[in-house]
Amino acid sequence: MRKIDDLFARYGESHRNPANKAIHWICVPLITWSVVAALWAWSPVAAYIGIALALAFYVWLSPSIALGMLAVLALMVYPLAWLGANVLAVTAVVFVLAWIGQFVGHMIEGRKPSFFEDLKFLLIGPAWLLGFVYRRAGIRY
Repeated sequence: MRKIDDLFARYGESHRNPANKAIHWICVPLITWSVVAALWAWSPVAAYIGIALALAFYVWLSPSIALGMLAVLALMVYPLAWLGANVLAVTAVVFVLAWIGQFVGHMIEGRKPSFFEDLKFLLIGPAWLLGFVYRRAGIRY
């Protein structure tokens, strides 16, 4: 089994409940955006370095997933300049609310979040969602 398939399967074990999945479709992208935005608030260079490191991880998993994540992350960076000085305040609110949503989803699921087992699952979550999009579109990863 390929590493990406193994990681997606392991991540999926604690994401089977339809309500938890729906919550993840909202909250995972918001958390991802808020992390990029927090780095951006500190320094746009820091955000780009963080994105580059994440993309290196995704290339290790699957070049196809990495390409998709590059597009997703580029879309996430685009609105940051519009927020200007408000970026940190907005980021903090989004981050906290999205994590509350995630933990509610896992309470419904009855299983702890995967990142408690392995921190790399913090990066797997967004790729796992992208994997659904790829499968639906018939794109191999």
